[in-house]
Amino acid sequence: MRNKPIGVFDSGIGGLTVAKEIMKLLPKENIVYFGDTARVPYGSKSPEAITQFACEGLQFLLSQDVKLVVMACNTVSATCLDKLAASSDVPVLGVIEPGARAAASATRNNRVGVIGTERTVKSRAYERTISALNGQISVFSKACPLFVPLVEEGWLENEAAYVTAKIYLEPLMEQEIDTLVLACTHYPLLKPVIEQIMGQGVQVVDPAWETAREVWQVLKDADLLREDNSPASHRYFVSDDPEKFARVGEKFLNRPIEPINVIRL
Repeated sequence: MRNKPIGVFDSGIGGLTVAKEIMKLLPKENIVYFGDTARVPYGSKSPEAITQFACEGLQFLLSQDVKLVVMACNTVSATCLDKLAASSDVPVLGVIEPGARAAASATRNNRVGVIGTERTVKSRAYERTISALNGQISVFSKACPLFVPLVEEGWLENEAAYVTAKIYLEPLMEQEIDTLVLACTHYPLLKPVIEQIMGQGVQVVDPAWETAREVWQVLKDADLLREDNSPASHRYFVSDDPEKFARVGEKFLNRPIEPINVIRL
């Protein structure tokens, strides 16, 4: 059981931000990654569609005999995490609670911004979770639907990325936030542009590291940390366009991510 892989699911390439942190914190662990690139983005879709897609992704990862699944997608975590966890015989973790904890710890003036997909923002999942941790914190949310296609296209630091980010972020800057949560796993790939616009006075929170810490804790508590000293294996699956996934993903991971297997759900 200890040597079984960790499953990581995302609507596309963004979940690699979480996979990267898991690789750094738990270098011995095997990982199976599935990006549903044929149906990205999830953030503008209905809750019913998101739930169906996420359930199919979960079932695929369970078919790979994983010991734990990370839903490395804020939209999925906000929409149907409880349903997914109830249908799985292995732990299923999301990214919202780790991100909310990090934001609540980071803020100094109790004014936190959250940027995410339309579905994540409409769910108000971050507001509820942060308020439960500290009722004094005011949360200001903004949907940034164009960020996901920018990342999927690999437009990470060009003029289009900068102009789009500036338009989205200006209303949050007017709220005098001191902490900004990247509430979509695609968004850390735009972190240099976001930090440039927000300035040094704003702490940008990437939930990926906190999520990796939670993975470590769950596996440790269950005595499921891999003990084999052989090199860890990282396997990648997508539902479409493996060439684009490899091109953008390798830039971020700074390592080859081939072979990439294409599956049809």
